Amino acid sequence: MMPRNFTPKVITANALIEGDVVYLTADDSWTRQLSQADLITDEADAQLRLLQAEAQSDLVVGVYLSDAIPGPDGPEPTHFREEFRRTGPSNYNHGKQAEALSRA
Repeated sequence: MMPRNFTPKVITANALIEGDVVYLTADDSWTRQLSQADLITDEADAQLRLLQAEAQSDLVVGVYLSDAIPGPDGPEPTHFREEFRRTGPSNYNHGKQAEALSRA
């Protein structure tokens, strides 16, 4: 059996205090916007950066690599679970969705 080709990834986690979904940027900071995440195309780089991100246990929990593809405004998820995580809770009274309503 041939090994699978590496597909682009972003590193995602949850912010330790707020619980918000966060993504690792190219400068190794965390953002709540998937479009600002670093799209990693090299498997060795992805593994190294994942280890470095996991070491930031004072900031994040549940760190993992997530498949993504390049989009017109930055990385886009390839799986519905990640799309759901990106948009926030399923009720509209808090988090990202409440902020979106207050800007409308």
